[in-house]
Amino acid sequence: MAAIGVVATLTVAEGKNAEFEAVFAELAAAVRANEPGNLFYTLTRSRTNGQLYRVLEGYADQAALDAHGATDYFRAAGPKLGPCLAAAPEIEYLDAV
Repeated sequence: MAAIGVVATLTVAEGKNAEFEAVFAELAAAVRANEPGNLFYTLTRSRTNGQLYRVLEGYADQAALDAHGATDYFRAAGPKLGPCLAAAPEIEYLDAV
């Protein structure tokens, strides 16, 4: 099976950057510690728009991506991250070539 990439685009509300980044840091640490099928999970911030973040994710296969979405810590992060966002997340799925 081919690796899968995910790009999640998140727009953070003004004044919520520090809170968003702190919650995300906890989530990323849990992903890295508990998901052997996760290849990378990196939060980036736009150089031109300080409220625009992209999460760059890589998974070994679809099963690893599915496992990520089913974890308790991923589900728990949603209600914590939601109030920090100014818009709905945009998620793009990519297949390695």
